[in-house]
Amino acid sequence: MINREFSDKSTGTTPANGYKPVMIVDTIDHPATKSGFMNKFLATLKFIFRLFIWISGLILFFVLVAGFLLFGISEIQDRKISNSLAAFVNLSDEENVNAISNEISSADKKISGYNKQLLLLLPKTPYIIINTTDNEFQLYSGNNLLREGKCSTGKNTILQKSADKKWVFKTPRGAMRIRGKTTAPVWVKPDWAFIEEGLPVPSARHSSRYEYGSLGDYAMTLGDGYMIHGTLYKRLLGMPVTHGCIRLNDEDLEFVFSTLSIGSKVYIY
Repeated sequence: MINREFSDKSTGTTPANGYKPVMIVDTIDHPATKSGFMNKFLATLKFIFRLFIWISGLILFFVLVAGFLLFGISEIQDRKISNSLAAFVNLSDEENVNAISNEISSADKKISGYNKQLLLLLPKTPYIIINTTDNEFQLYSGNNLLREGKCSTGKNTILQKSADKKWVFKTPRGAMRIRGKTTAPVWVKPDWAFIEEGLPVPSARHSSRYEYGSLGDYAMTLGDGYMIHGTLYKRLLGMPVTHGCIRLNDEDLEFVFSTLSIGSKVYIY
């Protein structure tokens, strides 16, 4: 800080009260300003340090969890097996036989309990399971397999007519049910059947829409136009070649038709 005295040179005289004005020029930062800057700097350092500690802790936590999942669970299981084997090693032959018999009996009881729980979940009436990957079916009554064989399901293709008009030929997955049963079914050909063949689409009730015999002797409807029915192309059973329906050969179709009733469950996966 510099104190500089000055006088009024215009008059060349000193003020009557003898007071000389003083001009103060501050050339050094104010201590309060310097202290505020240091406080902010230290606070920033503390925040960065705490953030670093938190991030390091989280990384360490995830590493420990991953290590436990990769090695801890298997090690615990190995210890249980080792303890079980050690218990058998320290027993006599007769005691080992009795211990193993008890283990088998306990396992059988657990399996029996699980089977009883499973039976409670099964439909009370016969049901059919469709495997669209292997194109196979299984017909069950409770836990008893009544019949199994090959089938054909959707070929998983798309027919595009225009930008906003297309058909996806895929068998739907999920739990469904038999909604209707028909003998000597007649196929009413939809628009896509003509478009796929490159033919003009006729009117809704034109005679060319009705096709007899192509669905076999029986058909069971699942809703939304999907059915379980017969086929003229038996050599293709076991392959995904349909437009979404499920095809069976004549013998399997007759057996399934006579076994299932309206409301019977159909599980497709």
